[in-house]
Amino acid sequence: MLNIQQLQSFVTVVAEGSMTEAANKLYLTQPAISQQIRNLEEELGVELLVRGSRIVKPTLHGELLYEQARRILQQVAQTEAAMKRLSSDLSGHLRVGTLNSLGVQMVSPVVGRLLKFNPKISLEVDFDSELNLIEKFKKDLLDVVIISELDLPNLGSVEKKMLLKEELVLVASGRDTEIPRQISLKELNMRPLMWLTGEFLDFEGKLKNALVQNLGSYVIAFKTSNVGTLKRVIESGLGWGFVPSVSVTKQIRSGRLTQIFVSDFSYRINFYYCRNPQLKNEQKLLSDALFIALENLERG
Repeated sequence: MLNIQQLQSFVTVVAEGSMTEAANKLYLTQPAISQQIRNLEEELGVELLVRGSRIVKPTLHGELLYEQARRILQQVAQTEAAMKRLSSDLSGHLRVGTLNSLGVQMVSPVVGRLLKFNPKISLEVDFDSELNLIEKFKKDLLDVVIISELDLPNLGSVEKKMLLKEELVLVASGRDTEIPRQISLKELNMRPLMWLTGEFLDFEGKLKNALVQNLGSYVIAFKTSNVGTLKRVIESGLGWGFVPSVSVTKQIRSGRLTQIFVSDFSYRINFYYCRNPQLKNEQKLLSDALFIALENLERG
């Protein structure tokens, strides 16, 4: 099994172009570095470095591993930072606003962990439409809002960070063995259409226009503003529908839901973590901890 030390040694060797320089940087001996690389190659069953040249270079397999290993090490560093921040002595009160579909899947689990390990904090979470969230933020009723890039200009002067790249995906019950894995919009009427309303208005408008162009007319069998309700209805086998990918990652992975790729329609959007720049220092620390925890949360 791969371990972090092996990956760190490999990435450092490639970055420095030398076993000796990598050993110096990691405060290890050169034989120790060489052994870790050999162990890694034996584990993967491929050669990772071109040996015999003055400058150490990665093989084709090594280049692939290098990019993946860098991402893994970055995620490990972010997770460690999140854990340190979560275990620090946080205090203060923070009011957070987000969409229901994102809040239930992302914000609620993180809020629970923050409250469990930080008894000096208090949090309010408000699930609402983006238009209402923006109004509340402008009236100083919210300290932090998580909204899409489309509504960022309506917030005015804020401190913002990109939090999530979201996609609306078509899913059906995992028990439906006859479900196709790819369709075009013209085939969307093969199953009853379930509809999430009120949260992704730009998506709804674009999907409706695309359906009219491809089908002429269409029927929505079930409509709800609650993503949890929509998932349960779809999972029961009553139809299929588009949902935020963040809300169904685990269900797709476990086989309870099946994702269907639509060849001629897709929708992706970025969500930003925005906060009032006038927050107190303790609120900013709490806000930072919340952002880091959300960024490292397993989705779905």
